[in-house]
Amino acid sequence: MDAAQETQNVTFKRVLLKISGEALMGDQGFGLHPPTVQRIAREVKTVHDLGVEICMVIGGGNIFRGLSGSAQGMERTTADYMGMLATIMNALAMQSALEELGVFTRVISAIRMDEVAEPYIRRRAVRHLEKKRVCIFAAGTGNPYFTTDTAATLRANEMNCEAIFKGTKVDGVYDKDPVKHSDAKRYDVVTYDEVLQKHLGVMDASAIALARDNDLPIIVFSLDEPGGFRGILAGQGTYTRVHG
Repeated sequence: MDAAQETQNVTFKRVLLKISGEALMGDQGFGLHPPTVQRIAREVKTVHDLGVEICMVIGGGNIFRGLSGSAQGMERTTADYMGMLATIMNALAMQSALEELGVFTRVISAIRMDEVAEPYIRRRAVRHLEKKRVCIFAAGTGNPYFTTDTAATLRANEMNCEAIFKGTKVDGVYDKDPVKHSDAKRYDVVTYDEVLQKHLGVMDASAIALARDNDLPIIVFSLDEPGGFRGILAGQGTYTRVHG
């Protein structure tokens, strides 16, 4: 299939890519691994080249995770705000990597920090997407007690995205951890209610409920598979679709 055919056959025109902060740390145990950030940026660019409008939400767990911070005795609200700041750092790193590839990008923060990121204004963000800029939504929802999964689902709905793409280390949703269990079964399709009832760990319960209430499909795929993101949008590849 040539590039023109791929562009014509793309499944979705506007999507949100959700990845964890841990996806940016490569084989390191902590922090950012620049070659990994650059590899993911190249994957995003291949989809952007198809004419797809892309939003991103990146977690902050490679730098600081609010929930684990509170578990160690830190006050939860403070810990969550620290986690939001970690997502800003990851968003800036991804912006730098994308712009080195010639992809115009905006980091849009739910917490005002005008020197480094735009404040979240829905209509402005939609306009950026229409101009084919990649929008990286950072700082979660701007509120403690909400995860970046919930932020991703919220922003995807606000931006009228057609799907959330959840990039993970495995090629879909399994009934148990495929790394630990050789007999783990992969689902091609699973419903929102099954994800909640079986605790399948796609996203947290609030995010799944918000997606279900707005009939927003979630595509779970392997971010480690080269060309996987582009392939799925062109109707190929292995993934799990979560829908009603």
